Amino acid sequence: MSAIPTYTEQELVSLLKNRDNKAFGYLYDHYSGALYSIILQILNDTELANDVLQDVFVNIWRKIDSYDSTKGRLFTWMLNIARNASIDTLRSKTYQNDRKNQSMDNQGEEPLVALVTQVNVDNIGFRKVLAQLRDEQRLLIDLAYFKGYTHEEIAEMEKLPLGTVKTRIRSALIQLRGFLK
Repeated sequence: MSAIPTYTEQELVSLLKNRDNKAFGYLYDHYSGALYSIILQILNDTELANDVLQDVFVNIWRKIDSYDSTKGRLFTWMLNIARNASIDTLRSKTYQNDRKNQSMDNQGEEPLVALVTQVNVDNIGFRKVLAQLRDEQRLLIDLAYFKGYTHEEIAEMEKLPLGTVKTRIRSALIQLRGFLK
């Protein structure tokens, strides 16, 4: 039985850019759970989250050459791809129509999905990090990154000036970056 390889982030990116299938398998094995948790948190639909996760990894494979390590970590880059794909799915007409046509029978499943999602996100420690933010910052991060609202939509919902929303979100992201270091 051979040992499971481990890679530094730099080695992994290099292998991925060289289209190494083993490195891609390693990437999927080590990051799919965390990305799935984030996708599920946004979509609240396990089947749809699985589909989006597969699309996310296809996009990662296709776009790996655009990854720039000077702009951030690999996981952050992948997280943005997952978040954007999830938000795009939420905003798609197909999704909106499916939600309108969903039977009332499925309504009882959402609290369970939310509970499972909460546990998965907690497992990666992200909720603990978010808990360190002030309530107002945590709310804005939740709305922007987990619920998929634009800054403009958040400003309208929270009855705050757009500049205030942007400033608070930026401040929260800076604090989160500090917490994660």
